[in-house]
Amino acid sequence: MSETDPALMSAETLLGLYARRALSPVEALKAVMERVARYNPWVNAFAAMNPRAVQAAGESEARWMAGRPIGPLDGVPATVKDLLNLAGFPTRRGSRATDAAPATEDAPAVMGLKEAGAVIIGKTTTTEFGWKSPGDCPLHGITRNPWNPQRTPGGSSSGAGAAGAACFGPLHIGTDAGGSIRIPAAFCGLVGMKPSFGRIPQWPLGAFGHVAVAGPMTRTVRDAALMFGAMARHDLRDPYCLPDDARDWRRGIEDGVAGIRVAVVRRMGFEPPLDADGEAVLMGAARMLEEQGAMVEEADPGLPDTRAIFGRVWGVALARVVATIPEEKRALLDAGILDVARRNGDMSAVDYLAAEAMRLEAAHAMARFHQRYDLVLTACTPTAAFAADQPTTQPELALWRDWAPWTFAFNLTRQPAISVPVALDGEGMPRAVQVAAALYRDDIALRGARALERAASLPLADPAGAGQAASVQ
Repeated sequence: MSETDPALMSAETLLGLYARRALSPVEALKAVMERVARYNPWVNAFAAMNPRAVQAAGESEARWMAGRPIGPLDGVPATVKDLLNLAGFPTRRGSRATDAAPATEDAPAVMGLKEAGAVIIGKTTTTEFGWKSPGDCPLHGITRNPWNPQRTPGGSSSGAGAAGAACFGPLHIGTDAGGSIRIPAAFCGLVGMKPSFGRIPQWPLGAFGHVAVAGPMTRTVRDAALMFGAMARHDLRDPYCLPDDARDWRRGIEDGVAGIRVAVVRRMGFEPPLDADGEAVLMGAARMLEEQGAMVEEADPGLPDTRAIFGRVWGVALARVVATIPEEKRALLDAGILDVARRNGDMSAVDYLAAEAMRLEAAHAMARFHQRYDLVLTACTPTAAFAADQPTTQPELALWRDWAPWTFAFNLTRQPAISVPVALDGEGMPRAVQVAAALYRDDIALRGARALERAASLPLADPAGAGQAASVQ
């Protein structure tokens, strides 16, 4: 892989070259699309391609030539997860049971990227309705990991994770209700940012609306901050979104962690599983922060059992999904969704409100914890990426054992959390840790993530070497 290949460059690098007239958005898009043509037949990252991308890149090139870029992402290739509306394209949500009619307006996060000048190259695959972490869905089949085609990219932002790792553009929108940005980012060696709830507006709200967020999936922390700034704009369609904060989220990102108080957390109200490689990576990340001047110690925030809370939220949300599907189409749904919905569809309002009360208890505990600690450092996933074609069995058990035991607590508490790749395991697969900060302190989370990134410095995936993909069906 050549360092001069525009497809391998960060958004910041591309923008600097555009400004110096050393590269054009059309040339960058061409390089990205050549990689899509070469590797996507087996990676399977896209639900749909945007035929207007070339025209949009040409319009961006004209603006740069005139010295009049329209925004901080002008001409940078980007993708949109197929849980979000992109005007002119259907929002299929990975399901054969959804409407194929095109959306008439952009989701707020998409509108933010477009207003900043990003070139949308397509929509990426998702697990059906974003319900699970293995990267397959009934509509588009299996999405594969560019590090190893036999492994999953994770989910539910499976296509975004795979596209980022394969260098199908530097910027990718994911969504995260229990780890769906951070898990594929961890499996694919990307930075995955789950911002504070309300920072990035959402509309329409999905089944997981009260815990879900949209966020950046990128190859660098600085690109995540840049993309975050474009997406985090007030939108009146979302009654929960915060007022505009016009800051450049890269400001202060290089300030380091000297003097920062960091808690290494091993309990999320229960003891999440973690393999030996994951334990070594977590301890290595703690040393990286300590060597940069952070004050690091192990601590327990005293959370209630977050499995009991999230299991109810997740189960009721999926029961609601099934209830909205016409009965004659329900057989088209993933069998796992039907199974979870059947088990949770008769949950009483009292039980659900009890779970909401426990969610608030968890958020309160974390708020108190962050009076003592600026950052929380945890594992991100129990293992490296597992097999791409592994069947989904016992989903309620898999949720907290195999998929999201380290991530869903931060959705319940609504605070920012970022997955950062810090090592490769013995089989050459990425391993990541997670840094979280207090609610609305996305800036501190970004600083911590950047400090880890500087210390780790991982290579990019090489799908040409990993693929041998002609044999992968």
